[in-house]
Amino acid sequence: MQELSVLRKEQTAFEADETRLLQSLTIQESARQWLAWQRAFEPQLRQTVDLFAPDRQAALAQLQFRLQRLAEWQKQHGKSL
Repeated sequence: MQELSVLRKEQTAFEADETRLLQSLTIQESARQWLAWQRAFEPQLRQTVDLFAPDRQAALAQLQFRLQRLAEWQKQHGKSL
């Protein structure tokens, strides 16, 4: 039982580190990371396009919407992230 407790603590610590690292990424770094993942997984994505195309399109539309909101916020506040 103690081993499970240790694993849970390690998982919690890992998730905290992951969150901290993700929050420290700039928008440009995040975009680069996303594009790198896209290149790495493109062959698998092509093989499963029929299964997941609607979900991918929805995710891309959501990303475009969020980027548009960010651009509007930056324009209103005169700030660049």
